[in-house]
Amino acid sequence: MRSRVEEFAEIRRAARVEGLSINALAKRFRVHRRTIRQALASAEPPPRKTPTRAAPKLDAVRELIDGMLRQDIDAPRKQRQTATRIWHRLLDEHDADVGYPTVRDYVRWRRPEILGITAMSKAMVPQAHAPGAEAEVDFGELWVILAGVRTKCFMFAFRLSHSGRAVHRVYPTQALEAFLEGHIDAFEEFGGVPTLQIKYDNLSPAVTQVLAGRARVETTRWALFRSHYGFDAFYCEPGINGAHEKGGIEGEVGRFRRTWLSPMPVVDSLAELNERIRNWDQRDENRRIGRKITTVAHDFQTDREHLAALPRDRFDPGLELYPRVDRSALVTVRQAKYSVPVRFIGRKLRVSLRASELVVFDGRQVVARHERVIERYGQAVLLDHYLEVLQHKPGALGGSTALAYARASGAFTGLHDAFWAESRKVNGDAAGTRELIDVLLLHRTLPDYAVLAGIHAALTVGAVTADVVAVEARLAAGAENTDIAVVEVETLPKVVSLTQRRLTDPAAVIAGLPPDTRPAPSVAGYDALLTRRAAKHAATAPISEGVSGA
Repeated sequence: MRSRVEEFAEIRRAARVEGLSINALAKRFRVHRRTIRQALASAEPPPRKTPTRAAPKLDAVRELIDGMLRQDIDAPRKQRQTATRIWHRLLDEHDADVGYPTVRDYVRWRRPEILGITAMSKAMVPQAHAPGAEAEVDFGELWVILAGVRTKCFMFAFRLSHSGRAVHRVYPTQALEAFLEGHIDAFEEFGGVPTLQIKYDNLSPAVTQVLAGRARVETTRWALFRSHYGFDAFYCEPGINGAHEKGGIEGEVGRFRRTWLSPMPVVDSLAELNERIRNWDQRDENRRIGRKITTVAHDFQTDREHLAALPRDRFDPGLELYPRVDRSALVTVRQAKYSVPVRFIGRKLRVSLRASELVVFDGRQVVARHERVIERYGQAVLLDHYLEVLQHKPGALGGSTALAYARASGAFTGLHDAFWAESRKVNGDAAGTRELIDVLLLHRTLPDYAVLAGIHAALTVGAVTADVVAVEARLAAGAENTDIAVVEVETLPKVVSLTQRRLTDPAAVIAGLPPDTRPAPSVAGYDALLTRRAAKHAATAPISEGVSGA
């Protein structure tokens, strides 16, 4: 089938070559004379007129739809009425006889006219960013299967505007400590600080009040942090009007979440997740952004050369608090409890609450360090903090919360349990538990693998005492390639130690010991020596004079 352009070309050729009239051309090509005149006037066919179709059902509700769309002029962006909602309102409130496709098509082109959304407002102007000069920061929500529990977290994203190189970190909160820690990680990852400015939303960790224009009232700690690292903050306009001012980071948060964090990551801790994210950030360096012919890694080299140097001292991002240690050797911070050594009960200690951890200080000395507790009313308890009091109260160990947490974390292993069971069997409950506590104290000065090696050796020879474990642990600490497997009680060899036999009641029967056939000890030989010595002494003694009764 010929197109209209081809038909017009044949008409014009016939008129030019054969000199046919309009009537003759109309008869040959079987078209109207008006079409012949159009072809002779222009080689390009005129556009076809779209007939105006009557829409009686739409005409009946057109004003109603326009009124509903005008209600959205002042409404929040995320609460504007959809075409489906408008259609349901027409059916419920006005009993209209109109189909959903009719309403949907009308709303699609009518909404931009009413809301003033024009091509001008949606247009984007390409931007050029100097190397090392600018960056953008934002937070994004994220769901993680954390230790088997679906948990809501927050992803901090820092993006250099020139190269697009980004750093991502996941934190349990988006409070000021996470905000600062994310910046520090990004600065240290990049090896410098942007020289011109960093763009932000009006995030509550940084801004306490939004003033006219771009003026803001900043939090004191945020202002101190900016002064320490020497950069300026650029605050975008509030709401949707300022989204385009940092469009790079807005798209980066969604891109990274779709690329690497879907489906929901399954991890045991946020530290494990952030370690994965570091690897993913490095893999992203090989990608190209948009139509650039260079990779992110290539452009980042230029960025790095122009960044300002890091300050000499690292800023402490933690929130400083001073809680009091309760009778259970716990401090309460943000509705969560953390253990400290029992010697600090009743004292106030300085706590640095950071995004991913909590550090407790006594003066300048670190006395406790915990991963930050995410859940409300949760606890972080270390068995090591209670060992001194357990030496005086060994019966409290079995049901203690500290032991339960140590077992759950893997710090208290099957080897510890095996040693404890054998020690109580041989030494009794209280003395056997104290031997275990002395073994646990060895972890403070020796590597974990060495202590486990010492426990394994002690169990092998049946000498379930802390002294034997200590000797064997020090030997293992000096050896290489020590490989210790967890040993269950049932798999341990029988007790054959003569040392342990001496430490126990001779009447007790220790499984596996051979019978002792040696004769019982006797002092008869020593008695004969004493008799001879007494006779010799009597023979040499002088005779007494003046004996009474002579």
